[in-house]
Amino acid sequence: MDTRTYDIEGFHDELVAYGLIVPTGIKGAYGRGPVFEDILRRFDALVVREAAPDNAQELTFPPIVARRMIEELGYLDNFPQLAGSIHSFMGDDRQARQLSERVQAGQRWEDLLAPTDVMLTPAACYPVYPTFSGLLPDSGRLVTVMNWVFRHEPSDEPTRLQHFRMREYIRVGSPQEVQAWRDAWLERGLDLLRRLKLPVQSDLASDPFFGRAGRMMAASQVDQRLKFEILCPVISREKPTAICSFNWHQEHFTSTFGIRQRDGALAHTACLGFGLERVTLALIKTHGFDPADWPAQVRELLWP
Repeated sequence: MDTRTYDIEGFHDELVAYGLIVPTGIKGAYGRGPVFEDILRRFDALVVREAAPDNAQELTFPPIVARRMIEELGYLDNFPQLAGSIHSFMGDDRQARQLSERVQAGQRWEDLLAPTDVMLTPAACYPVYPTFSGLLPDSGRLVTVMNWVFRHEPSDEPTRLQHFRMREYIRVGSPQEVQAWRDAWLERGLDLLRRLKLPVQSDLASDPFFGRAGRMMAASQVDQRLKFEILCPVISREKPTAICSFNWHQEHFTSTFGIRQRDGALAHTACLGFGLERVTLALIKTHGFDPADWPAQVRELLWP
């Protein structure tokens, strides 16, 4: 029986007291202490070791993407509430003085900034898809990335962050290959997390599409079984937290970037993502605030 207490404020305060997170005064944007960061990096390294036989190509991208790509992919149609746009000052001396005067007077000054060509990355996999453009090799492609992701969801709840890291694997190929890969990794992910003695389960899920039309899209996503999540109790027993997701995008990205199979047919894509901060918090909630006291099996996996 789970006898842990699920108290959002209390969990947050204990994380702070143990030096695992560092308050910044920004909702959903705390600092990470050395122990928290060590757990996170060791879990990421464990995932990479587990996936090594797959021979994924590792790519690294900055935490920004082209504004044009966000527009082309329909992100602002589906998730405007989550988007992060980067604006900068592009004016002349007179406008610079005006900006400074407003700041010093405590007035609003944002209208003196203009949108740049980039936005904050909303999903770690987004920069990967343009690299697939054109005909694929017979076996398709498999890429992995680890990147910072931005979602405008300010909250005091420790697992709901505005900026967090994802370890993602992205598969592109035929519909059959991609779906089979996604389904196999769902089982692999469950097995990996259970070996860490996390009380996880999987379930169908949907993305947080915006508005009335978004509710219809979310229902369709569930009906087509396009998204699964692995859930673990972190801040609630009744509403466990999603710590890993598995998504089959069908032709959403391939139609935009012209990604085709060898026979010329549009390819499909899928991705899986481990939320590194959320897995870290799940481990802390399950095993305690001091990793020295964690079960030997868990420590052997993370500190081999």
